[in-house]
Amino acid sequence: MASGGKLVVLAALGGNLAIAVTKFAAALIAGSSSMLTEGIHSTVDTFNEVLLLYGRKRASQPPDELHPLGHARELYFWGFVVALLIFTGGAGFSIYEGIEHIRAPQMLDKPIVNFAVLAIAFAFESGSLFFALREFRRQKDPAESWWEALRTSKDPSVFVVMMEDLAALAGLVVAAIFIGLTVFTGNPLWDGTGSIVIGLILAGVAILLATECKKLLIGERASAALEQAIQSVAHQTSGVCKVNEIITVHLGPQQVVVMLSLDFDDALALSDVESATEGMEEQVRKRFPEVFRLFVRAQSRQAAHAERQVLAEAQ
Repeated sequence: MASGGKLVVLAALGGNLAIAVTKFAAALIAGSSSMLTEGIHSTVDTFNEVLLLYGRKRASQPPDELHPLGHARELYFWGFVVALLIFTGGAGFSIYEGIEHIRAPQMLDKPIVNFAVLAIAFAFESGSLFFALREFRRQKDPAESWWEALRTSKDPSVFVVMMEDLAALAGLVVAAIFIGLTVFTGNPLWDGTGSIVIGLILAGVAILLATECKKLLIGERASAALEQAIQSVAHQTSGVCKVNEIITVHLGPQQVVVMLSLDFDDALALSDVESATEGMEEQVRKRFPEVFRLFVRAQSRQAAHAERQVLAEAQ
């Protein structure tokens, strides 16, 4: 797995840990609901990075007897868990804390402390976001928009951190605005309202991340470009008349399983089919190191067509 993703998670872990401690200290000194919410948010983010690191470590374990295709999807599982934690631990508590503060409003004691911490936190979060954006930009197809790249990304250790950081920066801006309104109007209800707004932002990001990680857990195909390139290698292999079907599934960010149904020339001897298959597999693995396993099935085009019809009727 790419070291760039690990660097992104480590940068986010260090930044969130420092920010969480600073925010809690400020919340204790100034008595700000929004700042307490931000501290909890940063604590959840810190724990999330630990889970992502654990997921990356588990995903790098080699295949074994019980898991013949390895453990790469562990990263997708822990990415999904992180999304749930953002929703429950971050968004849920933020909204709860905001409602409680509205029910029992309390004026800020030292608002200048809150603003100072927000500025420090903004700098830390911006640094973490820099690493995440740099890695995300490196991974994405130049022809894709940022939104398209997010929807097609296969590395949750990068896009989860990136979205966490964006949500954190948005939360900091919201906290600053509503703390400012509290000080300017003298009405502490604005502080509690800020917590609710932060919670809604986190809920939206959590739902987006959960949706993306769920798709990866179920099994997403590789890019159309990779599928077309592999089909091109198959077509160029001596003895292959037609590529009936190609199925690709991502096990991890850099691990793809490929299944090919090929119609070979009927005049080929079995040994020639084996040689053609071995040569094709060598070419695919040489050109596309992300292909973890390649399965080739010799099948006539008539049989492949009949099989597709049966599957279509079964659906």
